[in-house]
Amino acid sequence: MSAHAVRVLVVPGLHGSGPDHWQSWLQGHYRHAVRVEQDDWATPDVDRWAERIAATLRRHKPARWVAVAHSFGCLALARYVSRQGRAQHLPVRAAVLVAPAEPDKFGISGLLPSSPLPFGSVLVGSRNDPWMRLDRAREWAGYWGSQFIDLGHAGHVNPASGFGPWPGGKALVERRIQLLQRERRFEQAHATELSFAI
Repeated sequence: MSAHAVRVLVVPGLHGSGPDHWQSWLQGHYRHAVRVEQDDWATPDVDRWAERIAATLRRHKPARWVAVAHSFGCLALARYVSRQGRAQHLPVRAAVLVAPAEPDKFGISGLLPSSPLPFGSVLVGSRNDPWMRLDRAREWAGYWGSQFIDLGHAGHVNPASGFGPWPGGKALVERRIQLLQRERRFEQAHATELSFAI
């Protein structure tokens, strides 16, 4: 694949995302999507999970990635970013962060970035998520410079909450893909093409 291709990276949370999960449904819509697989889905070790994200990206480069993370996967993705030392050319170029777990539940808030992520992102929170209160989700969105979406009373945005197929989630991913493709077209545009936009 071209180094400039936009691909989807699925980052599940604790216990993975089974066949009925919206992440699995979403992955089926993207031919070249890749899922991060953990050695132990039941043990929330944020550094080990972050390293698996890094290892997965190393195996599948080159590409530009839209990461789609859920629950503890959101924290692992944020930790992956913080371990990269704010690198300017991360393969992850956008993220959709859905129902992140509360870092304080795992004692890892200090391991996560408290400043904007080096790429565009959207964070989706729920008013009755047992894993993170809505005000905390909004707070983390502010830290990370993420667009915040209040999904209403959507539980943990998982199959138990009625989220198998989730067209709204796919629309969020599509929007991030389109923004990256538009950015690339602008970078490749010839000066004469840009003159028409003035």
